Amino acid sequence: MKAPTRVLGGLYIVGFVTAAPPVAAQLNVHTGNYDLTISGRINVQFRTSSVVLAPSSRFILRRARVTVVVKVNDFIEAKVQPDFGEFQMRDAYVRMNFHPAFKLTFGNAKRPFDLFELYSSSYIIVIERTGKIEGVADCAGVGGVCSWSQLTEKLLFSDRDLGVFVDGEAGAVDYHFSVTNGSGTIVADENDAKSYTGRVRIQATSDLRVAANVAAHDYLHPDRLGDEYAVAYGGDAEWGAYGNAGVHIQAGFLRGKNWRNLDAAGDPSTFTTAQVIVGYRMPLAHPGHFTAIEPLGRVSWADPDRAATVGGGGWLLTPGVALHLSGRNMMVANVDVWFPDEGEREWSLKLQSMVYF
Repeated sequence: MKAPTRVLGGLYIVGFVTAAPPVAAQLNVHTGNYDLTISGRINVQFRTSSVVLAPSSRFILRRARVTVVVKVNDFIEAKVQPDFGEFQMRDAYVRMNFHPAFKLTFGNAKRPFDLFELYSSSYIIVIERTGKIEGVADCAGVGGVCSWSQLTEKLLFSDRDLGVFVDGEAGAVDYHFSVTNGSGTIVADENDAKSYTGRVRIQATSDLRVAANVAAHDYLHPDRLGDEYAVAYGGDAEWGAYGNAGVHIQAGFLRGKNWRNLDAAGDPSTFTTAQVIVGYRMPLAHPGHFTAIEPLGRVSWADPDRAATVGGGGWLLTPGVALHLSGRNMMVANVDVWFPDEGEREWSLKLQSMVYF
C-alpha cells in the first residue's frame, strides 16, 4: 500500500512502505488561511568510552528540536527546525507542490544521497549514525572511526545543505535531485561552484525498495587554489519498514573520492564503504509502558584510501536493543565496537532516551 516516507529532513513525499509511520502527538492549529503543525523531539544520551584519554562517561543533550510546519495551501508550505541541543538550525525551507511528479524546495534540507542519512533521527535505532567513539581518530582525512556515515557526513556528500531540491514520484519510482552550496548546514559558501546530488528509488516488491545515488561535491583545493569536484556513487536497499513487526534491513555500498585526504600530487584518495543495519521488532503480548522489543545490529566497513599500504580503515560493529513505547518513543542501548586495520580495539556504550512529540 502507499504511505508517506520521510525525506528531505522532515516533509513527506509519497513512496511505498508496508505501513504508515506512527503518528506523533503533534499540535495542529488552523489560523486564518494557514495550517500550523508543531512537533519536537528530545534525545538524552549517556555514553562511555574505552579510550584512555577520552572522558570515561558523560551525559549529553543529544537533540532538543522543535519543528514548525506551516501549510499555506495545497501548493506551498514551509518548515523550520532549530536544534537547541546543538544550537544550530537544522531544516529551514519552503516547498512548492506543483505535481506529484514535480515538487520544488528552496532552503536548508537534507541532500538526497544515502538511505542511512535520509532516515530521520526519530526513526533510527543505532544511536549514532557515525558510531562515534570519543578519542578515536583513525579515519584518514575525516577522523573518528572509519564508518559509512563518518565518510559521507564529513566529506559533505550527505546531511543538510543550502540550495534547491527537486523530487517527485510516478508509480513505483521516485526521484530526488539537488543543487546546493556544498558547505553544509547554513554555512557561507567558500567558492562559486555548486554541489550536485541525485537519487532514484524503485519499489521492487511490497517490502523491498532499491535505490542508486550519485553526488559531485565541489571543494576549494588547498594547493591548486581552484574549484575541483569529488564524486561518490553507490546504491542501497531496504526490506521492511520502521514500525512494522518482524525484520527490517537496510544495506548499502558506496565508493568515492576522499577529498580531505590528498596524496603528494594533491589528488584525493578513493574510499570504499559498505554497511548493513538489521532490526527485528517483536510486539509484546501484554504491552504496558513498552509495546515492543527490537534486537538490532550494525556492521559497517570502510577504507578511506584504497591505494594506501597502511591502515586507517576497519570494521564497526554495533549490537544493541530498542525498547519501544508508543509511536516513535523508545529507549535504546548500543555498544559501538571499533576494529581498526591497525591498532587497538576500542568500544563505547551508549544509552539514549528518545521522546518524540
